[in-house]
Amino acid sequence: MKVVTVGSKSFVTSFQLAGVQGVISEDPREALGHIRKLTDDSDVGLVLVSDDVTKEIGDALTELRAEKSALVFALPAAGSEKTEVDYRAMLKKILGV
Repeated sequence: MKVVTVGSKSFVTSFQLAGVQGVISEDPREALGHIRKLTDDSDVGLVLVSDDVTKEIGDALTELRAEKSALVFALPAAGSEKTEVDYRAMLKKILGV
């Protein structure tokens, strides 16, 4: 299983230094398209996305997480503010509860 990053140039480059593949995308809609393609790939098990990209596409990512077996996880980008994430609400959305 591969790990792939999606996000800004600095986010992706920092993971590439550790040997992780990545797709540079500053535009949230474009990034969502890349994430969809990556989750369709059976070799990809984890997609790490910078949180500055996920702000606008959060609901679409939640739906995608419910549909696909690959994990899609948002990580803080360099210089991003600390935010609270309600994982319970997210899981309820994913599970349809």
